[in-house]
Amino acid sequence: MKLFYHCFGGAHTSITCASIHLNFLPRDRIPKTYEFKAIPFYDKMENKELGKPVYMGQDDMGWDIYVIGMKDGKNVVIPAIKSYLNANYVSHPEALFVSALVQLHPITAIGGITSRRLGLPCIGRPMTVWGIRRSYPHLVDLVNRVKQNIAARYDYY
Repeated sequence: MKLFYHCFGGAHTSITCASIHLNFLPRDRIPKTYEFKAIPFYDKMENKELGKPVYMGQDDMGWDIYVIGMKDGKNVVIPAIKSYLNANYVSHPEALFVSALVQLHPITAIGGITSRRLGLPCIGRPMTVWGIRRSYPHLVDLVNRVKQNIAARYDYY
């Protein structure tokens, strides 16, 4: 079973959701800035990684958790990945795609552009963390709903 959190650049919201899902980040409080800096791949995805699933780890239900940055190409990238998985005998119900773009603070996007596109992470990264921290409860809610749906759908727990 494979779960793909996707967002625009694959550097912030999808990474945060996957990190919450994998218990790298807490669900019961908003993480401190240093906790975001400790997350693998946070604000580090390069443009050459766009469209490529990046493995983050395996969750407590045995699902492989990935992140993908898709820009505006989700209508191409998701079918391509499903086709690839199908060719490798992984059925569609065993691969879930979840958009991590939920009620984000606008400063997150500005920070992402500053960090990733302009190449100024020393300025942009703190902005993304600030914005993600403001939206964090929405991201936790999304991950909780995903895990509940998986548990109910596949009789886990």
